Amino acid sequence: MRSKKQPRELLLKGGTVVDPYRKEKYVGDVFIKNGKIQKVGDVNYKSSMTQVDCSGLIVTHGFCDIHVHFREPGREDKESLATGSQAALAGGFTRVCVMPNTNPPLDTPESIRFIVEKAETLPIHIHPIGSITKGQKGKKICEMAAMRNEGAVAFSDDGIPVSDGEIMRLALEYAGMIRVPIINHAEDCCIRKNGVMNEGEISTRMGLTGNPDIAESTMVNRDLELAQLAGSVLHVPHVSSAKAINHIRRMKKEYKHFSAEVTPHHLYFNDEALVEYNTYLKVAPPIRTEHDRRALIKALKDDVIDCIATDHAPHTIEEKERTFDMAPFGMIGLESCFGVVYQTLVKESGMALGELIPKLTVNPRVVMGFQPDLFKPGIQAEISVIDTEKEWVFKKSSIQSRSGNSPFLGKKLTGKIQFVLSKGIITEIT
Repeated sequence: MRSKKQPRELLLKGGTVVDPYRKEKYVGDVFIKNGKIQKVGDVNYKSSMTQVDCSGLIVTHGFCDIHVHFREPGREDKESLATGSQAALAGGFTRVCVMPNTNPPLDTPESIRFIVEKAETLPIHIHPIGSITKGQKGKKICEMAAMRNEGAVAFSDDGIPVSDGEIMRLALEYAGMIRVPIINHAEDCCIRKNGVMNEGEISTRMGLTGNPDIAESTMVNRDLELAQLAGSVLHVPHVSSAKAINHIRRMKKEYKHFSAEVTPHHLYFNDEALVEYNTYLKVAPPIRTEHDRRALIKALKDDVIDCIATDHAPHTIEEKERTFDMAPFGMIGLESCFGVVYQTLVKESGMALGELIPKLTVNPRVVMGFQPDLFKPGIQAEISVIDTEKEWVFKKSSIQSRSGNSPFLGKKLTGKIQFVLSKGIITEIT
C-alpha cells in the first residue's frame, strides 16, 4: 500500500458513482478540496486539480465496520490501533468500531478516552465500544453515561454473553437513556458449553464437541424481547443460524428499534469446510450448515439483516497452531471482506451491487448514529474506489494486519479495492 496526503484539489474522474444514501448510480466525477467533498456529478476540469482516472471503477462511500478487534491495550503483539488501521484501509474501510475485550477491558471513561485520543493521528476513524459490565464479569453495569461522554458509541461485553436477564434488562434501560445500542454476544453459555464448532453431522464425524444453533437463537429471542420491553436499541452481532433469523424476522414486524449484522465468513463457508481441522475456521458463533448459510444470504437480501461486519479477530500463529479444541476463536477479515462478499453475494447469489454497498456503508453508520450522507458538500471525504471486475488471489502479501489467521488465504476472489480516501490521506491498495 502507498499512502500520501491528498492534494489540495483532487478530482476522481469518470468513475461509476454509487451513492448508497440517495440510492443513485451514474457515471460522474467527485471533486474534493482540502479533504472535503465539493461536488459530485459533472465537474469541469481545471489545471489546478490533481486528476485520478476512475473510468471502469466504482466510486462510493468508504466502508464502515462496526465490529472489529484491534487488541490495544494489552495484546499489541496481535494487533494495535495503528496496524488495524492499515488492515482496514486495505479492505476499503474508513471507519471502524473497536470491541472492548482488551486487557484491561474498555470499562471506564479513562479507557474510552485512551482509544479516542490515540486514534486521532491514525488514517481512519476509530470509535470505541465500551463494556456493558465491569471487567466484563456480567455483574455490575459500567458508568455508561460517563463513557458515552468520552466517546463510547455502543456497549458490549463482546465474546462474553450477558447471561443474567436482569442485568441485560438494566443495561438496555440505561443505554436507552443515552440513546446508544447494546450489543450482546448471542450465545447461551449453558447450552453452548464447550462446543467448538456447529453441532451436527460434521462435528460428529470429526469427533469435536458441538455448539447447537439453539444456543444462539434462544439468546437472540431473549434479547429481542428484553429490548422491546425496555424500549431500547439492540444490535445483534454475527448472526449465524436460520433459527436466529426466524426470531429477527418475526420481531421486525413488531419492533423497529434493533438491527443485526452478518460476517463475510458466515456467508462464504459452511461447516463442511472444517473437515481438515483448520483452526482459522474456528469462530464464535461457529460456521454452520449450508442451510444456515443460504438463510443468511436470503435474510441479507430481504433486509432482515441490516449490515455486514467482519468481526476481525487477530491471533498469533502460535495460538492458532494448537489443536482445534485448544485454539482460540476468531479470524481476521478486513482485507478480504469486499472480495468475499462481492464474490458470494453478487457473482454467485444474484444480489445487485446497489443492494450490497449500503450493507457496508450507510446501514452500519445508521446503526451507530454516524453521518450517512458522505457525498454531501462540506463533508470530509470518506471514499472507496473499487474494481469489481478484478480477479485476485488472497495471499499473505494482501494482509496488513499484524496477524495472519485468515482461512481465505489462497482463495480466488472477485472485486478489489483500488484507492481509499480518509482523513485527508489517499491510499493506493497494491
